[in-house]
Amino acid sequence: MTTDLTRARWRKSTASVGNGECVEVAFVPNAVAMRDSKDPTGPALLFTPGEWSAFTRGVQDGEFDR
Repeated sequence: MTTDLTRARWRKSTASVGNGECVEVAFVPNAVAMRDSKDPTGPALLFTPGEWSAFTRGVQDGEFDR
């Protein structure tokens, strides 16, 4: 999947403590993009809305907790 991210509005969690170790997400048409906040010009991962929904549901349900 390729998506033009030049006009993407990136955001990070309000829980971010500003130490530079965050991810940022952008909701763009037909995709959700994620990137490393330390490397804003680097690569971004792209997810379909369904994939992003499944991921965030898993986080909320504790699926990835140790």
